Amino acid sequence: MIDLTLPLQSGMRGVEIEAKRTVKRDGWNASTYHLYSHSGTHMDAPLHFGCTDQTIDEIPLERCIGLAWVADLTHLPSRSIITVEDLGKFAEQLEPGHSLILRTGWSKHVNDPDYYRNELHRIGPALATWCVERQVKMLGVEAPSVADVNSLEELTAIHRILLTGNVIIVEGLANLDQINQDQILFAALPLRIKDGDGSPCRAVALTNPVPDSVAYLLSDRK
Repeated sequence: MIDLTLPLQSGMRGVEIEAKRTVKRDGWNASTYHLYSHSGTHMDAPLHFGCTDQTIDEIPLERCIGLAWVADLTHLPSRSIITVEDLGKFAEQLEPGHSLILRTGWSKHVNDPDYYRNELHRIGPALATWCVERQVKMLGVEAPSVADVNSLEELTAIHRILLTGNVIIVEGLANLDQINQDQILFAALPLRIKDGDGSPCRAVALTNPVPDSVAYLLSDRK
């Protein structure tokens, strides 16, 4: 099992953690967390861009786990617009109900604010539409966004294609370089925040072979 989650810590984008209680003063340790809903490794709800009224707590748990293909795109230069052709063999192997994880190496630069703003690998409109047509369950990326955070037009267009098309977006993945196989069992579980537009989540990859019976239960093709 590989943890694909960025650790949340004070100082990172959208995260403040302060001590509320201490053992020395109060008898126990406790903290107050101030979290931006799209900080660290997180999941977007359709409400995020007004695509539908579905909130993060309304996304069924079975939509948050399933078989996923991991496409190695580390050869692409930064700021690349990722296309269907870039997926190579995975464009043919991916079946309806499978998820798609894009390994770009971006997470190595998570603490570089200039890289964060200007060097993202982005999902192109054609790939976003293809994901909807192929009924991709979850689309996972290393960058904090599937689109250019400097362009509201692009940001809105790509998110709306995916979220309106019932593709769950998971952003801010890490440790994808530890995965040494094409297919995994992928899970990303958000906090159950009522009426939430998104939430930090714990994302993991299980690399052991998955029995056919389990694969069937996790598919959308029942």
